[in-house]
Amino acid sequence: MCGRFVLITDLKNIQKNFNIQDISCEHQPSWNIMPNQLIPAVINHNGKNQLVCFRWGLIPSWSKDPSIASKLINARAETVDKKPSFRDAFKKRRCLIVADGFYEWKREGKSKMPLYFYLKSGRPFGFAGLYETWISPDKKEINTCVIITTDANELIAPVHDRMPVILSNEQGIVWLDSDVVDVAGLLSILKPYPAKEMNYKLGIGPHSGKCQE
Repeated sequence: MCGRFVLITDLKNIQKNFNIQDISCEHQPSWNIMPNQLIPAVINHNGKNQLVCFRWGLIPSWSKDPSIASKLINARAETVDKKPSFRDAFKKRRCLIVADGFYEWKREGKSKMPLYFYLKSGRPFGFAGLYETWISPDKKEINTCVIITTDANELIAPVHDRMPVILSNEQGIVWLDSDVVDVAGLLSILKPYPAKEMNYKLGIGPHSGKCQE
């Protein structure tokens, strides 16, 4: 699963890397982004990439209980097109959740150590995500999202059997295009990112530190 991630790239470079035309999200760099926070995501609307804010933890539009969001921070690639919580968003509301890296925890005796996984290129990337708009009882719109996960690659597998889906720039264009409705084609890009293009280190931030799982 993915329960913590990092985004420290500044807004100017996010805009350049994801070809953003419109920005409606304030970006606060963080080494420890966690569920229920507002996070930057890219959507495509009328052919333009927009940077928006979603709350991490999906509330399906039909849900009567918003607390379900705490259980829906990740969606499995193998079933994302079938499960009621995700299948409609998979067809119509796909997004890229902007990140520089993510954490998994390695057990050492009775304790766990955070390992930070990132791209060797050092560039920010997009997790494959889905989003929904939920209407609260007092008629407020709440926009939420979920990160899709897949089998771990060779680098991550010794620590965890799952990893978030990281999309290349080319795959991201396809993922954001709402006119793309080929389920098999969409599922085919939800694969482990090549291990040879990734690296990891111990701790968080520019120095080692503590990060609660």
